[in-house]
Amino acid sequence: MVHRLEVKDFKSSVQTKEGPKEILKGVNFEALSSEIHVLMGPNGSGKSTLAYSLMDHPDYSTSGSVKMDGKEMDLMTPDERAKEGLFLGMQYPVEVPGVPLTNFLRTSLKALKGEAPALRSWPAILKGYMERLKIDPQFAYRNVNEGFSGGEKKRAEILQLEVLKPKFAILDEIDSGLDVDALKIVSEGICRSHEEGCGIILITHYARILKYVKPDFVHLFYKGRIAMSGGKDLAYKIEEEGYDDILSSIL
Repeated sequence: MVHRLEVKDFKSSVQTKEGPKEILKGVNFEALSSEIHVLMGPNGSGKSTLAYSLMDHPDYSTSGSVKMDGKEMDLMTPDERAKEGLFLGMQYPVEVPGVPLTNFLRTSLKALKGEAPALRSWPAILKGYMERLKIDPQFAYRNVNEGFSGGEKKRAEILQLEVLKPKFAILDEIDSGLDVDALKIVSEGICRSHEEGCGIILITHYARILKYVKPDFVHLFYKGRIAMSGGKDLAYKIEEEGYDDILSSIL
């Protein structure tokens, strides 16, 4: 089944000392789970705000419409949105002291599906996922992201993606800080998830990940809106010419 995510006139503000500051100024966006969308833009343009606001992060006040398969998500809490099939891979994954990765993933599956995988079969299932991402199986018994390197944290995010199998994954700079080998491993995990029916919304600054993750659409984000859309060539044009030259031609 192909799923649809619709974002219409989506606005988001954050509270500052001077009062509310509007960051997203009316984002209109539509994606199918059969597609890969890449979102690029200058620092401070609102890309990460969009990712966190779509998951209803409490730091942001939002308005507009977010629908999954025609179902309104505006009043849903983050866990309800996750149960509907929306996933966020964070740029800076947080540590969760006291919660082993294996327990975290098994409990998450129970929350999503209503029952947890059988204890007898779960270790082998998880080990299989970890081996594909070249994660040491012993990491399953370490607390979530605690003591993980930057690359290990990013691979752990993709591990969650592959295990939980959402309808759509928003990946916020999942490629930042990765060496060549780790980038390839993470990209392969993203592609596997997409092949299994997960729509990908990839936020990045660099076209290098597009060597492995082939986008259907590339969007240039600027001042809280999508300023331009195109294909993969747009990403390479951004990398070659920079944001200023491209934006000056359309503003």
